[in-house]
Amino acid sequence: MKSHAGGQAIELRGVSKVFRTPSGVAHTAVRELDLIVRPGEFVAVVGPTGCGKSTTLTLVSGLEEPTEGEVLLGGKPVRGISEQVGFVFQQDATFPWRTVLSNVMAGPRFRGVAKADARERAREWLAKVGLSDFEDRYPHQLSGGQRKRVALAATFVNDPAVLLMDEPFSALDVQTRALMSDELLHLWSGTGSSVVFVTHDLEESIALADRVVVMTAGPATVKEVFEIDLPRPRTVEEIRLDARFVEIYREIWSSLGEEVRITRERGADRVA
Repeated sequence: MKSHAGGQAIELRGVSKVFRTPSGVAHTAVRELDLIVRPGEFVAVVGPTGCGKSTTLTLVSGLEEPTEGEVLLGGKPVRGISEQVGFVFQQDATFPWRTVLSNVMAGPRFRGVAKADARERAREWLAKVGLSDFEDRYPHQLSGGQRKRVALAATFVNDPAVLLMDEPFSALDVQTRALMSDELLHLWSGTGSSVVFVTHDLEESIALADRVVVMTAGPATVKEVFEIDLPRPRTVEEIRLDARFVEIYREIWSSLGEEVRITRERGADRVA
């Protein structure tokens, strides 16, 4: 079950990440990043393209190690990939040769859960995402929205303490994206999982999150954090019509827009 012995679900303390390009040049993706995510909190991260948002997720997940600083989960330093972390990527991460049921069973089986128990848990989550009638299908036989539902079921079935999501709905059409956002909020509600959701869509971030973190133009660090005082439970399409939603959007865009302009100007300078 969920463990937050240190009081915070996620904590990044003075984290920087430097990569070496193929030519040997040092590239700083993230610099002096301080961020806290509370237990059971939904935090959305927005920032200009290429600023280092996804790198932040890989540092939390243990896929990458920080060059400087420290990353903690439940008060304990991250040392490699943790089974407490679920990761939903932008691209579908399903196994094309496995059926829908087998895909959702894969995580529990990898963690040592008996086959019958894994099958039962997988079927419970397929029912929650409305895919009980599709358990014998293969990913290529599903729509984009259905494949994303499989990915969510395959993540939630492992009961992650921390859920990392890297623009998971960006490839979907507008209507399906709104439906999947509502689906995510429904599935997450009551799980106790802490979510870090990276997106380019400011409306999406406000509709989903408890707090929105604005990152600077790269290398990324936290510029501002905004509390989202909109009531839950939420329906994405309805909450966007709320007058307070519009106010929050304007507040955050005044901060985010500056960083987007800086990134565009840098790009123009490189071309020139």
